Amino acid sequence: MEALLHQIFAGIANGGIYASVGLALVMIHQATHHINFAQGEMATFSTFIAWWLIQNGWPYWGAFFFTVAISFALGLLIQRTVLKPVEKAPVLTNVIVFVGLLVIFNALAGWIFDHTIKSFPTPFPKGSLIDTKYFSSHEIGSILVMLCVLGALFAFFRFTPLGLAMRAAAQNPESARLVGVRVSWMLGMGWGLAAAIGAVAGMMIAPIVFLDPNMMGGILLYGFAAALLGGIDNPWGAVIGGFIVGVLENLLGAYVIGTELKLTVALILIVGTLTLKPDGLFGKAVVTRV
Repeated sequence: MEALLHQIFAGIANGGIYASVGLALVMIHQATHHINFAQGEMATFSTFIAWWLIQNGWPYWGAFFFTVAISFALGLLIQRTVLKPVEKAPVLTNVIVFVGLLVIFNALAGWIFDHTIKSFPTPFPKGSLIDTKYFSSHEIGSILVMLCVLGALFAFFRFTPLGLAMRAAAQNPESARLVGVRVSWMLGMGWGLAAAIGAVAGMMIAPIVFLDPNMMGGILLYGFAAALLGGIDNPWGAVIGGFIVGVLENLLGAYVIGTELKLTVALILIVGTLTLKPDGLFGKAVVTRV
């Protein structure tokens, strides 16, 4: 029973990371109706920036918040310079651009920081006050960080004029333009927020899986599974889906298929969701007149 509880709690901790990646994917999908395949590589590159700052004497939280700010600016810059020119291009063009960004960020991370595996520090060391029997201090700390991020996002989109404008631009860009919302800039802000959320996820997962240019490859699959399971058009569904995926991954990996095949859980969830319930558990079916 104790081992089962440990697997469940560890799954919840991992689920917080998957939830954040899934949320970033949903935010970009709501804004562009495309999936950002480069989300994982962008998060990895941001995590390398944080690692470099820490290695050069920055305090952890100083490097953390500076990296989040840099990631936001980078996401905004990418949208304005790379994606804006292809906003109305065919779907295949956008997919090629996203794949190109994936390859570019992966190559840049290896070229600038090299391909050796690096340890990434945690601000929640073992033996601290938040260490418990079933949760390590880092697991609890990462959950608290992700909950703070989710709470801040909820407050931003619910109570601030800029957040409301971004929601309007994503849900109904034509009507938003009629009331004076600068839709293109709102989409850029959405890309910036998604990049910042991905950076937080990368910095929380790096102490567990270690840091290298391919660190987020598997994590992106879990985040994609979370977004699809919860509903690709529902941010809170993606969050719930992330925790479901995290717990299922741990339980099935420990008691059914073994740790070597844990990644197949994400693939099965992706294929199963697309086949049986394409709108996800909390998504809405979209009806289009033709």
